[in-house]
Amino acid sequence: MDRLMPTAARWTLPVYLLACLLALIGLGALWYGLGKPVHLADAASPTHKLQCASYTPFDKDQSPFDQPFRLRPARMDADLALLAERFKCIRTYSMTGLEAIPALARKHGLKVMLGAWVNANPVDTEKEVDLLIAAANANPDVVSTVIVGNEALLRKEVTGERLAGLIAKVKAQVKVPVTYADVWEFWLQHPQVAPAVDFLTIHLLPYWEDDPRGIDDALAHVAEVRRVFGNRFAPKNILIGETGWPSEGRQRETAVPSRVNEARFIRGFVAMAEANGWDYNLIEAFDQPWKRASEGAVGGYWGLYDADRQDKGVLEGPVSNLPYWPQWLLACGMLMAALLLLAGRPATPEAAFLLPLLAAFGAACLGLWGELMRTHARFAGEWVWALLLAALNLLVLVHGVLALTRHEGWRARLFAWLQARAGWLLLAAGFAAAVSMLAMVFDPRYRSFPTAALALPAVVYLLRPVATARAEAALLALIVGAGVAPQLFREGLENQQAWSWAVVSVLMVGALWRSLRLRKA
Repeated sequence: MDRLMPTAARWTLPVYLLACLLALIGLGALWYGLGKPVHLADAASPTHKLQCASYTPFDKDQSPFDQPFRLRPARMDADLALLAERFKCIRTYSMTGLEAIPALARKHGLKVMLGAWVNANPVDTEKEVDLLIAAANANPDVVSTVIVGNEALLRKEVTGERLAGLIAKVKAQVKVPVTYADVWEFWLQHPQVAPAVDFLTIHLLPYWEDDPRGIDDALAHVAEVRRVFGNRFAPKNILIGETGWPSEGRQRETAVPSRVNEARFIRGFVAMAEANGWDYNLIEAFDQPWKRASEGAVGGYWGLYDADRQDKGVLEGPVSNLPYWPQWLLACGMLMAALLLLAGRPATPEAAFLLPLLAAFGAACLGLWGELMRTHARFAGEWVWALLLAALNLLVLVHGVLALTRHEGWRARLFAWLQARAGWLLLAAGFAAAVSMLAMVFDPRYRSFPTAALALPAVVYLLRPVATARAEAALLALIVGAGVAPQLFREGLENQQAWSWAVVSVLMVGALWRSLRLRKA
């Protein structure tokens, strides 16, 4: 046996270096795969302007619920100057605070589809409608259409009869075409509205359909609904008043938000619309972070430009789901190097191979969780939850890498401290998994999958079980395990994000179960 030791020691360094190389290759493949640029046919250029885009004038630190409500004229001026480079017109949704829009549109050579916000409050609604009429009559060279209400039927804030009355009032006092805008199904559910308008404005958002459409089927769905409406309501024209795709957010069945998918949809739709002579308006000009509060993370990322007014590459040129992937790769590589320095000398040739791989896997999980929370965390509570899970991952990762190394001096003391608390780390991970699973089963619509945050503790403590409180571990395992099938049923078997979460959940159940068996032993 003694004669074999030098041979094993000689193998340790080459194995370690090989594993480091494989780990770096894996990290590079991960982040480049997420961020590699994709080339698609352009939809717009300085010489080819598109028809119209939805415009809401809020900076990323603003929302329509702000009190006091103050818009920034300089922001609106700059926004319309930017949009005029790619569009012929803009669509607005409210009159309150947007009185300067017609003049700014005139300045930048834009037409305006001017909207009034209709809701359940008759006083507010009448005020909006009166402002709409006055603005249309004062700016006949700019205002091309007026829109009396947006998705008020969907929100069940007015009846079809009330809406038809408001439309009739506006038509009697303006000289431009008058319409109403809503999701296409609600035109069918409220047939009294169509006769009142000059043309129908329908919203077609395949991601938000009750039966969500994946990116491969989305354009065909849009074309079919447009064909049905064109035939059913002829000779009245149809305006596709909202259509688009989100660049961030959780998957719904087969519908996956991403920048590349947003570009695929928008560019494909524009080509289809222009080939068929359709009137259209894209949603929306700029990302609106305030929408995440009511629509989940996905609500804030429908823009053609981000909230900082930077081009997302949706309309032209190469597009990337993660343009700054090199920064994430660098950060993960530096974390991996720091962990290897912290860990020190591998205990065995097998440990020499596993150590870099574990460090890279942990760094990748933390990076993916950080990128997810950068766009998905909405409130202070969600940021606290994200930071707590990141801290848990870091402790588990340090515990895992130290378990593969020789323990001397301060490393031995650190490992002993973590080893004494490993059961609590497992319970914390199991608790987070149980809370997340209950949320994904009972209230999943606006929640993101926490897969990246819990993959590392599940894998580490499945492969290296630790003793913990039996009753608590059993209860957590029961909750997590019982939720796997229901959440898959709710999300659909074609939802890859749901499957990834199911796999991590099963691994977590395995880790908790192994802890029970360890205590019995």
